[in-house]
Amino acid sequence: MALIRTHTCGELTRKQTGETVILNGWVDTRRDLGGVIFIDLRDRYGFTQVVFSPQDDKQAHELADQLRSEYVIGVQGEVRERDSVNVNPNVRTGDIELRVKKLVIYSRSETPPFEIRDDLKTNEDLRLKYRYLDLRRPVMQKNLMLRSALYRHTRNYFHENQFAEIETPFLMRSTPEGARDYLVPSRVNPGKFFALPQSPQTYKQILMVSGMDRYFQIVKCFRDEDLRADRQPEFTQIDVEMSFVDEEQIYTLMEGLLQRILKETVGAEVAVPFPRMTYQDAMTTYGSDKPDTRFGMKFVDFSNIVKDSDFRVFSKTVADGGAVVGFVVPGMGTLGRGVMDRLTKRTRDEIGAGGLIYIKNNEEELYSSVSKFVPEDVTRAMVGASGADKGDLILLLAGPRDSVYSQLGDLRLLMAREYDLIDTSVYNLLWVTDFPLLEYDSEDGRYYAMHHPFTSPRPEDVGLLKTDPGKVRARAYDLVMNGSEIGGGSIRIHDTELQSTMFETLGIGKEEAQQKFGFLLDAFRYGAPPHGGIALGLDRVAMLLTGAKSLRDVIAFPKNQRAVSLMDNCPDVVDEAQLKELHIRLAPGLDAGGS
Repeated sequence: MALIRTHTCGELTRKQTGETVILNGWVDTRRDLGGVIFIDLRDRYGFTQVVFSPQDDKQAHELADQLRSEYVIGVQGEVRERDSVNVNPNVRTGDIELRVKKLVIYSRSETPPFEIRDDLKTNEDLRLKYRYLDLRRPVMQKNLMLRSALYRHTRNYFHENQFAEIETPFLMRSTPEGARDYLVPSRVNPGKFFALPQSPQTYKQILMVSGMDRYFQIVKCFRDEDLRADRQPEFTQIDVEMSFVDEEQIYTLMEGLLQRILKETVGAEVAVPFPRMTYQDAMTTYGSDKPDTRFGMKFVDFSNIVKDSDFRVFSKTVADGGAVVGFVVPGMGTLGRGVMDRLTKRTRDEIGAGGLIYIKNNEEELYSSVSKFVPEDVTRAMVGASGADKGDLILLLAGPRDSVYSQLGDLRLLMAREYDLIDTSVYNLLWVTDFPLLEYDSEDGRYYAMHHPFTSPRPEDVGLLKTDPGKVRARAYDLVMNGSEIGGGSIRIHDTELQSTMFETLGIGKEEAQQKFGFLLDAFRYGAPPHGGIALGLDRVAMLLTGAKSLRDVIAFPKNQRAVSLMDNCPDVVDEAQLKELHIRLAPGLDAGGS
C-alpha cells in the first residue's frame, strides 16, 4: 500500500523538526555505516537524507538492507536536526534528516546503464535511448521546470494584454517556398497530402482578417531539414499577430514579455527599450545578423589606409571592390608564434578565409605578420585607426565584401570563446532591423523572399520592386539574445495589389499564386487590416536561459542529429496493409520491412 507523501524531498527544514512526515522518491545513493544505513532520497524537488537504524525501527532497517540505486520507495519517520558537523550547506534540506520508522519498496530497479548525476560524461545517444533515466538527473528536471515556467509566464502576459489564445490546424496544405515539409498522406482523399505546419503564418493572417486583432499561440512547428545543436525537426514557438500596429508597438510588446520571462525565470533585470541595429550595420560591425554584444571587438575597415599599398593582397582586394577589415583583441598581443600559426590554420580550415594577417601592438615591439610587404608607417596608421592599446592584438582579413565580414565574424566569436572574453552573467538583447526583402539565387536565376512572401517592403522602397529588387528593404525584424536569434517577424502586406507585385517579383504568376495562396488572397478581398507579428523560438529561449549546449537538453523527448528518437525507435517501418490503405507504394529497393 502506498504511503501518501506529506512533503517533497526538497522541502523539509528545521521548522519541521519533531514532526512525523512521509516522503516518496528514488534511492540516489546508499551508505552503510556500522549498521546504520543512510539513503539520499531524490525526487524532482530535491534530496533528503534518510536514516535507517535498528533503534528507530528494526523491521524498516532490515528491509533497507535490500535498497539499491533507483529503487522507488516511500518512507515515514521523524524529522530531526543533524549534528552541526554533519550539516550539508549545499542542499536546502542539509540541516535535517529523516529517521525512518516505516519503509515501503514500491519497485526495484536494475543497475542503470549510466549514473543519475549531473556531471554525466556518457555518450548522448545512450542518454537519448534511456531518456526516462536521463530525465531523472536534477539538471534535466531543472531545465524542464524552467521551460514549464516559460509557458506559464508567457500565457499570463498575453492574457493580461487582451490577446486571444487560438489553436490553428496541424494538418494544412503544403507551401514548398521554405524548408521541406513533412507530408501526411490522406487516406480518404487518395493521392493527396496534408503538410505539418512550418509556421501558422497564413492562418494567423486570416485571423487578423476575421477581426481577432490580438492572437497568440504556443505552437508546435515542423521542418524537414538537416539538424544541428540548435535545430530540431519539431520545435515550439510563441506565435503572435496583431492588427492596426506598426513595428514600434510590436517591439514594446515583446520587450515587456522578455522582461517578464527573464525576471521570473532567472532573476535577471533587462532595460527597455532594447538597442536597435540595422542589418547592414550588424554585418559591417560584427559580421553577423545576430551579433553577440556581450563583448566588444567591433570591426574596423582599413581599406582606405591600405588601398595604395604595394602589398597586393591589400591593394588588389580594395581595387576589386573588396575590403580589408579587422578587430582588436584586448591584451592578446603577447600570444606566441606557435599560437598564431595554429590560429592562422584554423582561420583557413574552419572559417574558410584565404589567410590571417595580424599586428601585435606591444610596448617593446610593433610586429606585423606582413611587415616585409607593408611599411611601418602604414602599420602604425592601422593601429591608430583601430584604437588598439599597448599589449593588444589586431586580426585582419582581406576579401570580397559578400564573404569577408561573415568570416571575420566567425573569427571574432572564435577568439571570444577561446580566450573567455564573453561575460556570461548578462543577457544582452537587441533588435536587428531593415533586412533585405529578397535574396537572389544565381543557380535558379530568381529572387526568393528572405523571410516569406507576405513580408511588407519599406514604403519608400516599394518602387524598387520593379527596377532594383535587390535594394528593397523589408519591414522585418529579428530579436537577438546573446548572439542567438530567438525570434523574427515583420509587418505584413495587406494590400492585394502590392501582394501581386511581390509575387511577380518572386516569379510567381497569378495562376500559381492563386493555386498556392488563393485562400489568403481571397480573404484579403474582403477587407484586411494592417497587421504584423513575430514568432519566438521557445526551445532556443529555454536553451539560453538554462545554459544548455543543445536544444535536446531542454526538450523532454527530442530527436537526435539524424532526426531519430532512439528511445522508441521512430521513425519506423509500417506494414504493407497500412501502406495499401494510404495508397502508397514504396520505391524499388525499399519495402515495408525497411532497407
